[in-house]
Amino acid sequence: MGKLEKLYEHILLRRSDANVSFDSLCGLLKRLGFDEHIKGDHHIFTKDGVEEILNIQPKDGKGKPYQVKQVRNVILKYQIRFGE
Repeated sequence: MGKLEKLYEHILLRRSDANVSFDSLCGLLKRLGFDEHIKGDHHIFTKDGVEEILNIQPKDGKGKPYQVKQVRNVILKYQIRFGE
């Protein structure tokens, strides 16, 4: 199991949301098929078929816990699977 697969599982199993690397979170979203647009430190992710827009920013090299929760909620709502 690779790094991004482990992160995907970590997020879905609701492990520590405060302990997710920002770069890894961005990499996971790109691997899940999201398009990334960057404005300053805001990384904006969109995906066809997903109504929500994910706007995430780093805090000390990690994703903000509430934003990791938003990512999890979108993954679960749209049943986005790793590797599709």
